[in-house]
Order: sequence, then structure tokens, then C-alpha cells
Amino acid sequence: MTASIPTLASKYDPFSTEAKWQKYWEENHVFQADPTQGGEPFCVVIPPPNVTGSLHMGHAFENALIDTLVRYQRMTGKNTLWLPGTDHASIAVQTILERELRSQGKTRDEVGREKFLERAWQWKEESGGTIVNQLRRLGVSVDWSRERFTLDEGLSKAVVEAFTRLYQDGLIYRGQYLVNWCPASQSAVSDLEVEAQEVNGHLWHFRYPLSDGEGYVEVATTRPETMLGDTAVAVNPGDRRYQHLIGKSLTLPIMGRQIPIIADEYVDSEFGTGCVKVTPAHDPNDFEMGQRHNLPMINIMNKDGTLNENAGEFAGQDRFVARKNVVKRLEADGVLVKVEDYKHSVPYSDRGKVPVEPLLSTQWFVKIRPMADRTLDFLDNQNSPEFVPERWTKVYRDWLVKLKDWCISRQLWWGHQIPAWYAVSETGGQITDETPFVVARNAAEAEANLKSRFGDSVQIEQDPDVLDTWFSSGLWPFSTMGWPENTADLDFYYPTTTLVTGFDIIFFWVARMTMMASYFTGQMPFKDVYIHGLVRDENGKKMSKSANNGIDPLILIEKYGTDALRYTLIKEVAGAGQDIRLEYNRKTDESASVEASRNFANKLWNAARFVMMNLDGKTPEQLGSPDRETLELCDRWILSRYHQLIVQTRTSLDRYGFGEAAKGVYDFIWGDFCDWYIELVKPRLWDKQAPSSRLAAQQTLAYVLEGIQKLLHPFMPHITEEIWQTLVQAEDRVLAVQPYPESEPNWVDSGLEQEFDLIINAIRTIRNLRAELEIKPSAKVPAILQTENASEQQTLEVAKSYLEDLGKVDSLTLTATVDPNLGKTMAGVVGTVQILIPLAGVVDIEALKAKLERDLGKIEAEMQSISNRLNNPGFVNKAPVEVVQSARDTVAELQKQAEILRDRLSYL
Repeated sequence: MTASIPTLASKYDPFSTEAKWQKYWEENHVFQADPTQGGEPFCVVIPPPNVTGSLHMGHAFENALIDTLVRYQRMTGKNTLWLPGTDHASIAVQTILERELRSQGKTRDEVGREKFLERAWQWKEESGGTIVNQLRRLGVSVDWSRERFTLDEGLSKAVVEAFTRLYQDGLIYRGQYLVNWCPASQSAVSDLEVEAQEVNGHLWHFRYPLSDGEGYVEVATTRPETMLGDTAVAVNPGDRRYQHLIGKSLTLPIMGRQIPIIADEYVDSEFGTGCVKVTPAHDPNDFEMGQRHNLPMINIMNKDGTLNENAGEFAGQDRFVARKNVVKRLEADGVLVKVEDYKHSVPYSDRGKVPVEPLLSTQWFVKIRPMADRTLDFLDNQNSPEFVPERWTKVYRDWLVKLKDWCISRQLWWGHQIPAWYAVSETGGQITDETPFVVARNAAEAEANLKSRFGDSVQIEQDPDVLDTWFSSGLWPFSTMGWPENTADLDFYYPTTTLVTGFDIIFFWVARMTMMASYFTGQMPFKDVYIHGLVRDENGKKMSKSANNGIDPLILIEKYGTDALRYTLIKEVAGAGQDIRLEYNRKTDESASVEASRNFANKLWNAARFVMMNLDGKTPEQLGSPDRETLELCDRWILSRYHQLIVQTRTSLDRYGFGEAAKGVYDFIWGDFCDWYIELVKPRLWDKQAPSSRLAAQQTLAYVLEGIQKLLHPFMPHITEEIWQTLVQAEDRVLAVQPYPESEPNWVDSGLEQEFDLIINAIRTIRNLRAELEIKPSAKVPAILQTENASEQQTLEVAKSYLEDLGKVDSLTLTATVDPNLGKTMAGVVGTVQILIPLAGVVDIEALKAKLERDLGKIEAEMQSISNRLNNPGFVNKAPVEVVQSARDTVAELQKQAEILRDRLSYL
């Protein structure tokens, strides 16, 4: 008796299959890494999504790429770790919680920091796992046992250690400088969290009178409310128009303050009037001028975007309300000259979505230049890290060169509280710019330090601010592995191998990781940086919340399955860094491209099911490997193509050619294996009279079917795991950790493949001729293949049975010459081979001509009817645009059909 194996279901159900294997892989710790096993490490850390987030198409694309890479490397024998985790997202979480408090009529100050953070952690436990569970739906092969969170105990310890070391080394300092202030979140934000937006605004021109009454100067500004904080007017020292005024005083309108006219090279004489108002506390360029000329710094802004007491009569007004009122007052005072429409760039807070306000504030900063220079040394002297595509190297380098000091403090409560403590009893309990402080690893250490300086009665208070989220994210590649402790993971898996990320966070994240890593570990945190493009919508536009054109990947997963979506996203990648376009119908939630991938999964499933039904209940191992001595022509051809495919797939994946590899596997499975090889061997499978030929076909089918599950697994892990398990009768094995196929060169025969191309094209031509003659699929026809090439004749002779079976030919003639008395034929050409189907006795030419003429008449009548509508101005002008376009498309298609029919009639 032969052993029986479970058969695949008649129809593939992606939803039950995917859930089954996602659960199995995780519960059985299939992807749990072990540094003690040795070998060659391959490590990727997940770009940590915000804990507030939910899966969007960018996440799906990025993680599908990473999982393809990781699964491939795992199957090549690498000791692989893909480490997952999430980011605490200070501003995003704080915004959610404060919105909840407002709905309850409360503020965070009323609740207090301790209770606020209790709410935050409770929210994180209840809602923070959404995106993690959605990543599980993608089937990502991460090591969930190592999941990290940027606020967990280990990573918090790393943050404190990094801050303390940088401070002790003189690279972190506290001072009053101009920062980007977000009134919405009431926190400082870094330059990288500011997005410039083009807006249609105005340019207001004002006259500032000279204090001696001898005239005035004219200035222009896009922010008239800031004139309340002006402390000078600047001109270029080389501008002859104003050289005689340098050093004189002006009387600031409204405020009546005396301010000097100064000379500074920064001023562009060609812009505006050549006179620039200087507000050092509210403009970064003015701030630098103020420092050069020792100008007073007058802050007129509160942290909520209202004006403070330094704004005089405008105190308490919102900045944009004050803008209008200041202009009215200046107009009433007769100093408004003109107002011009002016399109200019305004910096917006990336999180708060409001214009940022340059604000003079005491903050914590990282002295970035020493860290950036060290990182540049790795790039310039070791080409580390390597960017794919290489063009991003210059972008990354240019950014490192121009980096300025990094403001790392945020006026929030959710996050890593800055490890600095103040001796508040020395300043009456209030933290000021002059309050003595100490940076320490914990409160006890800080208290001991401050008591040694100020006595045992001193009271201490920790800095209320938290660190910029990107500070902890910058430590991610090594803090997640236990740094600053010397752990086994850190020793074996660090530096990581590849970072996969989008170009939009090269500056936010990649540069910060490389700077932090170079400083704290003396190495780059990853060997390669693969920069992927964007997923664009069906119209080729960038997806965004503001454009409301995002596509929810979960909707497509629910409709088509995870593997179908993953495969679509990967297969569409034309090249490293290229954007992809995802076709999507928003009315029906349908995607033609994802549906095509679902159809591919069904094709593979049906082919696997057919093969297994014809293996006599045996596994590939039980059948044995293909024996070259018993193989027939098509067996040797498919094995050659398969081993060529292995080389092409591995080469592409080794070079991050994800899309190229995916397309190659697709073409082989759908075309070579399903459409050709399976069809070619069906007669042998059903012929019990030729056991040797039948066994060779079974061995080859099983061998190739198992191999393509392995090749395809990184791209479509769930369906391939299910097919492989059923095929090989695995009990305690999983496909996910099987060796990736390796090519055996002795199977590759390029000459044979060229010969087989001739056979395939000959069959394809016979089929096309049959279709043109409208011969029924079940009817067999005679065919003549004529060529003077002896080699081609030999190839066709060997393949005679293939041509007859797949071409539905009952009489095949191979000849060097054609009988001139043959009569009417339908002809096609493949290379130097002429393929002829005699029409006598096969086709009733007159009946066929009559049918074609009737079909042509119907098409021409329909075409004329639609053309008449299109020639009617009433229809064209009144009908919806899409209806008119549909009519034009229909006419174009009918014209093509009519042309084909005319060609056939002409031939007949």
C-alpha cells in the first residue's frame, strides 16, 4: 500500500491559512534568534512605528520589503534576528490624552504629572498595541520575544546613560537660544520637525521715523506683529543709500522705543527697500545679528501663541489677531505705506500642524558638530554605511555637513524626563535660568551631589521637560540589544546588517542613529541602508491624510489576503528607491493589481493540487530526485529553467532587487511551470503503460513544485508554507527555516532552452492560427512545419508529440519544402519555420467569410451609432465627462476589432 497524504482543499482560502501560520510561527518561536548558535549574523531592527499609529500602506510596503529580505537571509543559513518594537511618540500621545482631558473639562495641570502619566500608561496598555497586532496580520517574521518599547526599562536606562555621557563630555548644554516653538503642543520642536509650506500672504511696508525728525526709513515684513519686539533696523554696510544713517536712532512706531540703525553684511540690498527690521527674539537670522551687535532680546510672545506684557496694548491677543490690530494701528498712525500680495514659505510644525514661532527659550541642546564630523569620517573613509540606491549618499552627506545644534528638550510629560535635578530651595522653589543643577543617572545620585554643594537642607526637583523622541530613537539599533550592558545580543548581532527605510526620514532618524552609534559604539549601526520609494495612489499622487487619498491596507487584506497584498507591493518595485503605484477603486474597495496577485495565488494552489493528486500519494523524498538518464526533453527543459531561476532570484535579492526577483518567480510559475510543463506532462501522468516516463514526470513535478515553494516563500510566506507542508508531509519542520534553493550548474542547458523556445512559439502560433480560423477547441487539424534548417527540423521532430498534443494537431508534417499544389492555407512564421494549416476539409471558407462579414457589419453599425452621438454637440456638452470619454474609448476599441476582421477577410 502506498502512503496517502492530505490533499489541498479544492479552493484556496487565504484567510484561514494566513491566520493558522501566523499563530503557529509565533507560538512555536520559529523566528526566535539565538546568538549562541553562532554562524553568520543577519540583523534588522524594525523602524519603530508610533505606538499611536495604525497600519497604513507605507507600513505595509516597508515591512513587506523587510520581511522578504529577512526570510530570504534566514533561508540562506544566516543566524537571523529581526527585532520588533514601537516608539512612544511623545507629542502624538500627549495630544490624544490632552484632547481626552479637554472633553472632560480638565487640563493636564489640573490633573498633575503623576496622574497624567498613569493615564498615559493605561492608554498605552489598552490602545497602544493596535499597530503591533496589525503587523502580525502582515505575517512579519520578527522575534516577538525581543519586542521593545522606547519607554521600557532597558531603553530608558540607555537614554539616561547616553544623556549623562554626552553632558559629561561637554556635548550637551543648557542655554537660552531661539528655538522653533509649536503653540499647538506648547513645546519646542527641532528643525527636522518643521515643514516649510508655500502660502499666499502679504508684505507690509512701514515707515520708521528717525529720532531727530530728519526723515524716516521704510521696512517691509510678513509678520507685522513682531515689530513690537524690534530692537534695531539693519542695512548693508556697502549700501550707499543708507551709509549716512548708520549709527543713528529711530523711534519705533507704537512702542516709542529708541532703536539704532546698524550695519550688517547679512542684509541683502536688493531685497525690498534694503532696510531690515531686527527682532532678535523672534527670528533666527535676527537672533544671530542681535548676538553680533549686542542687541536687547525682547520676547513679546507667550507659549500659547498669544502676546505677552511686552506687547503693550496688544497683550493677551492671539498672534494672528494681533497682526491685524497692529496693522490697523500703524495705518491709523500714518506709517503704513503699502500692502503687497506675497507668496512665501512659512514653517509649520510637523505634529502641531500650525505655523511655528521662533521663540527665545531656555532649552537643552546637543552640540552636534563633533558627532556629525565623526560620522562623516566613517562615510568618507570607509563608505559606511552604504546607501542603496547610491544617490542617497550625497543627500545624507550634505545633511551631515550643514547640521546645527539639536534642541532636544520638549515641554511635555510623556517621554524620557531629562535626567537633570535643580537645587530649587536656592531659588525659592522656582526653576530659573540661574538655578543650580546637576545631571545624574538617578535622583539619589543627584541629591547627594547637590547636598554636598548646598547642605543637607537643600530641596531638589527634576527638570520637568522630556527628551525629543528622536533622541531615544537614535539609540534604537544598540539600545534594543541591551546597551550600555555588554549583552550576548549586542556582541553577536551588532552592528546590524541592513536598515530599510524611506527617504523622508534620512534626516529625522538615519543620521541621528549613525551619529549616536559612532559616538557610543565606535561603529556604524548598520552596513547597508536600503532607501525605498513611496506607495502612490491610483492617480500617481503621494498618499497623505491631508489629501484624503490613503488606501487602508487592512481593507485589501480582508478582501484578497495578506500574501496577495505583500506580493503586489514587492512586485511593483521597478528598482531600488522607485515609487510604486497601486491601482485602487475607492467606490468598490477593489484593486486590479492586488486581485492579479490573488489570482496568481489561486493559480499556484490549483497547480500544486493537480500535481499532488498525480504523485500516487508520495512525497518528493519518497519519489526520489529526477534521474537524468530517464528524463525526457521537457523534463530537462523545466529543470534547466528552474536552476536558471534560482541564480536569477538569488542574484536579485542579494542586490536588493526585490521587484525583479518577484517578477522572475511569477513568470516561471505561471508560464513555464503551469502553462507549459504541467500541460506537456499530462499525457505521461495518465499513461500507466510507460511507468519509467511517468515516474520521471512525477519526480520532476515534485522536485520543481517543492523548489518553487522555497523560492516564493519570502514573498508569499503563508500559501507556500501550506503547500510545502502538505507536499512533504512535514511534522516538526517549517518551510520558513528550510534552506533556500541553490543552483546546480550541471542542470542548466542554455542551448536546450533556446530549442524549447522554438517549440513553445510553434505551439503558440498553431493555437493563434486556430483562433483566427475559429476552429473549435476540441477539433484537431493538420499542420505543416516547413524549414530548411536541419537543426530546427531535428528539434521539431523530437518535440512532435508536444506539438500534436498542445496544438491539437492530428497530422503533423515536417518538411524542407512546401508542395506548390497544396492549396489554400493559413500561415504563420516562427524564426525560419513556416507554419501552415491547410484549409481544405478543415474550414468552410465561404461560411467563415459570411460570418466574418456579419460580425464586421454589427461592429460598423455600433461604431456608427456611437460616432453619431459623439458628433452631436448636445451630447458632448451635456453628458458627464466620464460618459463621453467612455464612448470615445468604445469607438477606438471597435475600430481595432473592425481592422482585425477586415484583415482576415482580405486574407480569405
